[in-house]
Amino acid sequence: MTLTQLRYIVAIADAGLNITLAADNVHATQSGISKQLKQLEGELGFQVFTRRGKSLDAVTPAGGQVLERARSILHEARNIRALAANLREEAQGELSVATTHTQARFVLPEAIARLKQQYPDLGVHIRPQGEGRVIGLFESGEVDLVIVSTSGQAPEGGIAVPLFRWYRRAVVPQGHPLAKLGRPLRIEDLAEYPLVSYESSLQPESSLRRAFAAAALTPRIACTSADADLIKTYVLAGLGVGILAEMAVTPADRELVALDIDKLLPICTSWMVLRRDHVLRSYVAQFARLVAPQIDEAELRRVVAGHAEPNWPAPPLWNALQHRHVRRPVTRAA
Repeated sequence: MTLTQLRYIVAIADAGLNITLAADNVHATQSGISKQLKQLEGELGFQVFTRRGKSLDAVTPAGGQVLERARSILHEARNIRALAANLREEAQGELSVATTHTQARFVLPEAIARLKQQYPDLGVHIRPQGEGRVIGLFESGEVDLVIVSTSGQAPEGGIAVPLFRWYRRAVVPQGHPLAKLGRPLRIEDLAEYPLVSYESSLQPESSLRRAFAAAALTPRIACTSADADLIKTYVLAGLGVGILAEMAVTPADRELVALDIDKLLPICTSWMVLRRDHVLRSYVAQFARLVAPQIDEAELRRVVAGHAEPNWPAPPLWNALQHRHVRRPVTRAA
């Protein structure tokens, strides 16, 4: 029995028993995987998968137990490799991150640039996704970590590390009636206009819809997008009032006015979600520190490895993290 054989049967299970797809996923040949599967089943003395003709049909009860233990063994093998790489101070590796378009566009570039300065041989792969897809990629094992935001509880599926908190802004074109109110914006003001917002605003449980429902109002969603730049584009095209993350409004948005709605919608928290019982590669711990300097690397390693319970410091406000490079729109209304 070899790690390669265990890796192959897990790949087959994860590919829905499609050996061709499994071979592609692990960069092997279909015949090679089939041969290793036959050898493993011969050693075990029973089938891991039942067959229907030349195709695999189902996981056998005994095969299910083997797969469960194979995943644990492969997980620990990865931990040993990560531990060895850290002890060798190895700077090479691959880091795959799933996150929203807003985080990828407005939060991560500086942190990744600084990470690459420290680890020039590190391959970093950013996969911007809609909010609904981010955690799914993590759970399927397609990415190493995710950065996602919530306005309530921490995301599930792994170790959730709070990075920073942020507010949303309403954005309108120069000269828009809401920019001339001369008083703080009210939820009733937003209810008078169609809104251009993130895709998550379509969900019944979204914080935007809850805020409107608390005032016995219903938002009029004219257009949604996962991309904050597209939201701003459609606001300028006259489709409605934009609702987007504060970090997405930059000094380059000279044609827009950002309106403070801190008291109208709940504050959001950005989280980094990491796998449990994992040996963190040094560059992952450093990446977390670059995004959120308040995080202690040693504590992060202990929690992720399962040696300590989380006791994270309170995440700072986004603006507090930007004291060196303040990102504000050119025009700002109260």
